[in-house]
Amino acid sequence: MSRDLRQYAKQTETRLIIGFLLLVFFVGDGLIFYFYGTGAGLMGLACLAGMLVPALLVVFFLWISEKVVKLNE
Repeated sequence: MSRDLRQYAKQTETRLIIGFLLLVFFVGDGLIFYFYGTGAGLMGLACLAGMLVPALLVVFFLWISEKVVKLNE
């Protein structure tokens, strides 16, 4: 019975990142909606979406570079 620990680590990191983003979007922005109202909640959502775009671009380019490196091995 062999285990691929690299695959397990990658899966765990992915789950942690998804959990973090869900907490920030639902709990964080939910608290903004609750305490400050709809306008502030929508602005918080817009700011979080704006933060997500560059982060996703970095992840995308790192994923592409990983594929290129593995292809050229």
